[in-house]
Amino acid sequence: MEQMEVGKDEVLESQDDIQAQLQEKYFKSFESLEEGQLVAGMVVQITPDQVFVDVGYKSEGKIPTNEFGELPKLGDTVPVVLVSKEGKHGEVIVSKQKADLKQLWKNLRQAVQDTTPVEATIVRTIKGGYDVDLGNGIHAFLPISRADIQKVEKPESLIGLKDLFYIERLYSDNKQNVVVNRRKYLEDLVETKRNQFFENAVIGETVKGTVKSFTSFGAFIDLGGFDGLLHINDMSWGHVTRPKEFVRKGQEIELKLIRLEPEEKRINLSLKHFTEDPWLHFEEKYHVGDVVKGTVTKLTDFGAFIELEEGIEGLAHISEFSWVKKINKPGDMLKGSDEVECMVLGYDIQAGRVSLGLKQVTDNPLDNLAEKYPVGMKLTRKVVKITNAGAFIELEEGIDGFLHADDISWTKKVRYPGSELTVGQEVEIMVVENNPEERRVRLSIRHLTDDPWVKFMADYKPGSVLEGEIVSITDFGMFVRAPGGIEGLVNKVNLTESREETFEEAVKKYNVGDKITVFVADVNPERQKAAFSVREVKKRQERDEIAQYMSSGSEDDNGAFTLGDFLKNKNN
Repeated sequence: MEQMEVGKDEVLESQDDIQAQLQEKYFKSFESLEEGQLVAGMVVQITPDQVFVDVGYKSEGKIPTNEFGELPKLGDTVPVVLVSKEGKHGEVIVSKQKADLKQLWKNLRQAVQDTTPVEATIVRTIKGGYDVDLGNGIHAFLPISRADIQKVEKPESLIGLKDLFYIERLYSDNKQNVVVNRRKYLEDLVETKRNQFFENAVIGETVKGTVKSFTSFGAFIDLGGFDGLLHINDMSWGHVTRPKEFVRKGQEIELKLIRLEPEEKRINLSLKHFTEDPWLHFEEKYHVGDVVKGTVTKLTDFGAFIELEEGIEGLAHISEFSWVKKINKPGDMLKGSDEVECMVLGYDIQAGRVSLGLKQVTDNPLDNLAEKYPVGMKLTRKVVKITNAGAFIELEEGIDGFLHADDISWTKKVRYPGSELTVGQEVEIMVVENNPEERRVRLSIRHLTDDPWVKFMADYKPGSVLEGEIVSITDFGMFVRAPGGIEGLVNKVNLTESREETFEEAVKKYNVGDKITVFVADVNPERQKAAFSVREVKKRQERDEIAQYMSSGSEDDNGAFTLGDFLKNKNN
């Protein structure tokens, strides 16, 4: 029994020694701590105003609850800075704010070293950019050029934004001068998302996006920080004029992924691929020669685009608008949204093209031209165009006949039709030729009357004499108008009365408008030419006089009368 009590005392003594050793070790460990050092404290008590933490000293440190963003729980470990081992009242003084600040600077330095983003809040605008709150009283400068990927149109729109930023600089001239960059962080984020998209995306799958902006060739779709293109040709199988008619800005839509170009970082999207390509069944519905109905969707200088159904659009070339009318521009005949009938002239399914004709659904008025305007038909029509060779006369809208200059007059040589006709003038004409193969109608004014050359030939044979009027005098002769309007030429060699007289001397005797007697030397009705002579008239007169003298000469001596006597008397 006595031995047992002795053993108990020894045990108690050994426990006290252990406790003493532990306390001594504890105090020594605490003595190794230095003021200003960052230490871990365990939460041992929480009151409405303070949080008590055990840092391993004889008393707990007290931290105001307002230093915590979110209150800890009992047993949690929080970092604090040992401000003082003993305060005025012998208590341990610690600071969570200083610990947070120290930890923040440590994190900022690490962020610069590792190029990792830190969280911060844009609090206000300042000259050239923004003031950014990194927490614990540390503020940074964010240049406006590094605030966003897009140009910031309204700087105040970013105030209050909480996001991640890269740290570009912490110090300048050994002073705290923090500069941050949000744009670079966003660019890296977009690049990461884009790379992930290219790695995982599959052609033909459906993706979601938001309509971001428009261009003349389509719309850009935001796929999560990076863009895809919805081309105007991929909005519908049909004709699209304005992208805004199919999607609107800010609209969330689903699209088909139809093309990826990783090297160029291009993504092509489609709305139309949610439905079947109508060209797959084109040949089941349409054939060359079919007359179909369509809607005019677009007019160009060279024709009109006509939609036969959604996704099937053809072109009617301007040359296929009318059989006879000259169409200067499609707008003269059609306008957008017109419903028209047309004929399928040809198609190319691979190219998605259809050739259409508008004139083919109407009768060709040139096919029965000969029946409508037979040779000999007399008409009164309007002159629409004058050329050096003649004039075009409108028979009906789009169909003209041609009046050659030679067919204006039987007797007058018309060198320029404009001297006889004017555009818009109504003239009486006769159809003298109708060529169905060449679709040509020839007209004449002179054939409305009988050919005066026929009568002239009957009245004035070569060798006869007539009286006419001088109408013009030229270097090579003189034109004389005979009865009936026929004009003939007195060549200059036939104008002189004797070989001794020159043309210049002879022509001085005459003036335009003078009456003159001429000899008919030659008549060519086919070429409408007549040749007259003044010299031959003179010769004829001399022959007549000789014959007269020869037949009625005086009967002296033997009654003989010689040519010498006649010339002698004539000269006298």
